[in-house]
Amino acid sequence: MSSRVLNEDESKKTLGFIVNPIAGMGGAVGLKGTDGKDILEKAINLGAEPVAPARAESFLSELKSIRNDVRLIVGAGLMGETEARNHGYSCKVFGQKREETKPEDTVETAKRIAEDGVDLLIFCGGDGTARDVLNAVDKQVPVLGVPTGVKMHSAVFAVDPKAAARITSRFLRKHLPLWEAEVMDIDEEAFRRGRVSARLHGYLLTPYEPTLIQVAKMASPMTKDDLRNQAALAVYIIETMEPDVVYIVSAGTTTRTIGDLLDEKKTLLGVDLFCNKKMIAKDVNEKQILEKIKDKNAKIIVTPIGGQGFIFGRGNQQISPQVIRQVGIDNIVIIATDNKMKNLKSLKVDTGDPELDSEFRGTINVVTDYKIEQKAPIE
Repeated sequence: MSSRVLNEDESKKTLGFIVNPIAGMGGAVGLKGTDGKDILEKAINLGAEPVAPARAESFLSELKSIRNDVRLIVGAGLMGETEARNHGYSCKVFGQKREETKPEDTVETAKRIAEDGVDLLIFCGGDGTARDVLNAVDKQVPVLGVPTGVKMHSAVFAVDPKAAARITSRFLRKHLPLWEAEVMDIDEEAFRRGRVSARLHGYLLTPYEPTLIQVAKMASPMTKDDLRNQAALAVYIIETMEPDVVYIVSAGTTTRTIGDLLDEKKTLLGVDLFCNKKMIAKDVNEKQILEKIKDKNAKIIVTPIGGQGFIFGRGNQQISPQVIRQVGIDNIVIIATDNKMKNLKSLKVDTGDPELDSEFRGTINVVTDYKIEQKAPIE
């Protein structure tokens, strides 16, 4: 019987790594994504900055404990190679370096990486990128998403880059099973007009770690009790509004009820500003918020995403770390119906600023009915 000694490279696990460099750029400027004709150019004109590269590097930094145990295959240039080189990884590169990337580039790169053979394919992006990866590899290889987009309804994403690194490390050591995770996406044009049109596009094989993987976004079922509960929450918030304080009111049906009772047409999927019980700015971006709250007292009103529990970092990136720091964590008011809270084990924060996220850890008060609060853990 013959045997051979594996060389160092053959003994390593192989990790695919793709970055969508424009994912998330529409968030802080209030465009609710970067899909669609001319949207990226519009985002740049509004002052949008790249989000994905920093979050991709955060993932790689957290993965440093197993860096010598993995062989990395990456997309060229801005699609993964740049971040890998920045963190000292030697890597095999697929594709051509491009200053501007398109969905087709993600599909082609993912196909080539999968065909080369990987133990796990990591992508950094949002739901649109998840769809591209689905079109490229289907269930050919396990996949995990590092959340860097604006909208992330799919269940293929870790809750944040640090969690993605922990899942990757555990999976490569064969400590985690696989499951079929939903790839969801919405029509961004309809989303920008205030209408959610979500669709299931398929399933990807993803490492299963329920405490570190986000579930697919779920709409909370609305009963008569829920509607009464929302109205009671809105009445309470309106009664407690202070004179000359700017209220930054986030997206959601629960927060929209505040506008309804004030006879103001609040944006369902955007962030609006109220002062003295009147809307003073509609569907604002980060820059507009900062201008309106400069030298003024302000509060943030937000409701968790159903099923996921995120209060920041999913669909409300306009309320950026800079905005949150200027307002102060003590001036954040979280409202949620009792039914929604019963279906959430914890709340989550993924602002893109790990230091700020850590300041939220512990418990926080959530208003669940008229003059009724409960404490909820933040993970």
